[in-house]
Amino acid sequence: MITCISFIGKSSAFGTTNNLINHKVGFVFQKLSFSVMSRIKEAKKSAAYLAVDKHVKSGDLVGIGSGSTVIFAVERLAARVKKEKLDIKCVPTSFQARDLVIQNKLTLTNLEVCPELDVCIDGADEVDENLDLIKGGGGCLLQEKIVASCSKKLVIVADYTKDSKRLGDQYKKGIPIEVAPMAYVPIKNRIEKIYGGNAELRMAVAKAGPVVTDNGNFILDWREYKQDSDWGKINTELVLIPGVVETGLFVKMAEVAYFGMEDGSVKNRVPPQ
Repeated sequence: MITCISFIGKSSAFGTTNNLINHKVGFVFQKLSFSVMSRIKEAKKSAAYLAVDKHVKSGDLVGIGSGSTVIFAVERLAARVKKEKLDIKCVPTSFQARDLVIQNKLTLTNLEVCPELDVCIDGADEVDENLDLIKGGGGCLLQEKIVASCSKKLVIVADYTKDSKRLGDQYKKGIPIEVAPMAYVPIKNRIEKIYGGNAELRMAVAKAGPVVTDNGNFILDWREYKQDSDWGKINTELVLIPGVVETGLFVKMAEVAYFGMEDGSVKNRVPPQ
């Protein structure tokens, strides 16, 4: 006689137990992720608030950068304008920045009216020990660099995850290079042939095809480059390639960077002497 033993009940029990374990693990992971994101958000806020308090005064013409940390800078500017009756005018570096200025009821102007600014407050994707930057993760590098170049000082605000010894230590998405659409393939080939690495066309998320910048251009993200490169030299060489509009390398442009830290403090970095 053959006896058939069913494990349906036990399997079901194991399945229920595994589901409970997975649910608990997922809950703990979500809780930890939320905690990390909350710390990063507070770090961004601390850096942005301090920078605005230290570098903006009444009568200033202020460049408004782009990105998540700049949201807090604009928030602080708006609060100071309301409380202290500051007289400031803002030049945005992107559609996002312009929208922030308008939403916070700050005075909007442009470089045609105000070609020389007192200060530009902007974020960064990465900052190295020399205060050289990678910017352009949000696709606004051209206007960001133009506004920064028209400012007496560029002040960077960021959280602790953007603080690196060398460019590329933490930011792995590559150095953005804004290019004319018709030239992206020859530029990609030339960069890879001369400097190595991979220059990939940035693809859009909510639309088919590539990302198109506010200026109607494409972006190549250059990855796997040599980290010990002379970034000033490479930046100069890249912008001389026909079809390259601008790079996300901001070399010797920033006066100071403020990093919000995990413990709630803010540290600053200035260029080496």
